Amino acid sequence: MIPVEDALARVLALLTPLGPEDVPLTAAAGRVLAADAVARRDQPPFAASAMDGYAVMGPVAPGMAFAVVGEAGAGHAFAGALGPGQALRIFTGAPMPAGADRVVIQEDVTRTGDRIMLGDRLDRGTNVRAQGSDFAAGDRIAAPRRLRPADLALLAAMNLALVPVTRRPVVALIPTGDELVMPGEEPGADQIVASNIFALKAMAEAEGAEVRLLPIARDTEAALTTVLGLARGADLVVTIGGASVGDHDLVGKVAAGLGMERAFYKIAMRPGKPLMAGRLGQAAMLGLPGNPVSAIVCGHLFLLPAIRRLLGLADVAPKPLRAVLAEDVGPTGPRTHYMRARLIPGDGLPRIAPFARQDSALLGVLAEAGALLIRPLGDGARRAGDEVGYLPL
Repeated sequence: MIPVEDALARVLALLTPLGPEDVPLTAAAGRVLAADAVARRDQPPFAASAMDGYAVMGPVAPGMAFAVVGEAGAGHAFAGALGPGQALRIFTGAPMPAGADRVVIQEDVTRTGDRIMLGDRLDRGTNVRAQGSDFAAGDRIAAPRRLRPADLALLAAMNLALVPVTRRPVVALIPTGDELVMPGEEPGADQIVASNIFALKAMAEAEGAEVRLLPIARDTEAALTTVLGLARGADLVVTIGGASVGDHDLVGKVAAGLGMERAFYKIAMRPGKPLMAGRLGQAAMLGLPGNPVSAIVCGHLFLLPAIRRLLGLADVAPKPLRAVLAEDVGPTGPRTHYMRARLIPGDGLPRIAPFARQDSALLGVLAEAGALLIRPLGDGARRAGDEVGYLPL
């Protein structure tokens, strides 16, 4: 068995970032920027009024009077220029007229006909947004970067209709086992409903992958060979179950017969010990355990980082957070233990309490959990109040 950190390093070594594609800005949400985005114009592209009021030539003082010579609104510039003693009625976002360097807000002005008089509580600011004060032509958004809604607004303001993003990784999910049926089917007396594939599919899609959910591979070499053939063209092939050492655990044997180059088998973690990884043709391959919790925990620790690496992101490993133990816990033994746990808000760091039942088949417990309490291999007993690491779920 190898440590979790070593296993993750070996998984990531199997992967290289995928190539770019251009997508419309409307389809770029959540995608990963593959090349720097370069602004095509200044923002704002002209000096603009930041308030509704009157554009004037400064300096100004209470009691000064000005003649109003026109009006400007957003999208409607004033064609002329202002001279001393002149003012322009102006609205937020409108271009400043030539000669003006200040906007007096309308609350500080008394208007009579075409004349205004300034009040005695003048705003100290100019109320003018300078050209390029947000960003200038040639400024960049550096890649790689997962694009958030605010980033899309920025790209639009930069006048970019197409965005270079990393191609979505194609992940093929293969459930295995004679004991499985799909939800909605009638299980036999000795069968169960396939469940973990739906969590893994949702996790992978939320991370940015395109998921192909393949048919259940039954416990024969021929059936598994056929379904693995359906995964051709995927960037990452993920089998669930069949990776252990029982007579019906055929994934390693069949994959080896198809030319898989194994990177490792078995890791020092709980749950998830019988994890396998390697390369099968042009794809990386992960063989996840079949127990529901084991598969989903391994998905958090290995599948999601693999997708992030394919997307070209830099910091792909899960980032542990810190909490305080709410109760005593015993030693861990020879494997890192990822315990399903509750998070309890508190002053400063949250408190964390592991569930009493940690069986890797208990989906009900996992669904209640808000975190995985990380107990490092070889760690001794810990007391309530000790600071520990956890991964949020």
